[in-house]
Amino acid sequence: MTDKRELLIIEDDASFARALKRSFERRDYSVHLCDDIDQVQHILAVASPAFAVVDLKLPSGSGLECVKQLHQHDRNMKIVVLTGFASIATAVEAIKLGACQYLPKPSNTNDIIAAFDKQEGDASVRLTTRPTSIKNLEWERIHETLVEAEFNISETARRLGMHRRTLARKLEKRRVK
Repeated sequence: MTDKRELLIIEDDASFARALKRSFERRDYSVHLCDDIDQVQHILAVASPAFAVVDLKLPSGSGLECVKQLHQHDRNMKIVVLTGFASIATAVEAIKLGACQYLPKPSNTNDIIAAFDKQEGDASVRLTTRPTSIKNLEWERIHETLVEAEFNISETARRLGMHRRTLARKLEKRRVK
């Protein structure tokens, strides 16, 4: 008999969460699912997962809040953050709050397990020679300000010096998942 490893998946995309759950269970993980920040504390009251997969954008708020809660609950928990649109600002914040890795979607179970197992950074990663576009720089700045303003659109628009409707249109064009 093998030891079951406990995993918490916090993901609002039900079909993706179920697929991840089945895949991890085949690898002998005991999996707990939730799709909401409010459910995290209820699960932590009855379970002690050593691993967590957290979606960055959840209906009830930022996955960064989940990362913070999970890290406060158990500093040794290995937390991987998944996101549909990776930004430098959120990657840095996720790591500061206690995540061990930050992966773009779509990531599969093998990618996530590799992220759990990765202990150190890789200095041999190739540097990109392509400069960042103005649109990507703008998006990263918008997202960084959104995080600082706790995803309050009006406050983010004020801090960026733009009209709230303009910001809302930009966000609608490039949704964060």
